[in-house]
Amino acid sequence: MVTLVGTQEDFLKALTELIELDYDAVEAYQAAIERIKDPVYKENLEEFQQDHKRHIQVLSKLIAQHGETPPNGPDMKQLLLKGKIIAASILGDKAILNAMKDNEIDTNTAYERLTHHKHKWTEVYDSLEDGLKDEKRHKTWLESVT
Repeated sequence: MVTLVGTQEDFLKALTELIELDYDAVEAYQAAIERIKDPVYKENLEEFQQDHKRHIQVLSKLIAQHGETPPNGPDMKQLLLKGKIIAASILGDKAILNAMKDNEIDTNTAYERLTHHKHKWTEVYDSLEDGLKDEKRHKTWLESVT
């Protein structure tokens, strides 16, 4: 799935959709963790899921500091992401990891766009940079095992 997150002119809208994408990722990781067999893979997926949860907390706090209400859960895309993981589980761990890699491509793209968004808030820069580093690490690891 190709994401449009970060293409919005309005930075608040883009940031809100990024948080929703992180919520979607948490759900997809949960589906993968429940189905993956290899304990090393499972451990890495659990770590990556925690990164996404941290991103949600940090970015939500920044939205609240701007007097806005952050999203409080995944949007409908999470059904597609989760469904992809469930379907892949029939084929085993490598198929699940490939599906997760596809999801991480979207989160990398979204974080990259928001990091370079022309209307980004000054105080969000470090959080976006940290999130992008995490996303790149997730994608790199997934590429190395698939």
